[in-house]
Amino acid sequence: MGTSLTPEFWERFVLLLFAAMGATIVLTALFDALALRIARRRAQTPPAPPAAQARPRLAARNHRTPVSR
Repeated sequence: MGTSLTPEFWERFVLLLFAAMGATIVLTALFDALALRIARRRAQTPPAPPAAQARPRLAARNHRTPVSR
């Protein structure tokens, strides 16, 4: 037994469709702005060099090779 789709159904369908589209657009914009803010915040702070790599560089700068004549 088939049922016909009434005009009331189509009105509610369109209303819910546009509500879902609006919610999707708003949430997408919100998450996009949040991701952009996080990316910019990470780019502003330079990464600190690990302690293990910093020591050999300082030792290499202070080391002088002896030269004998």
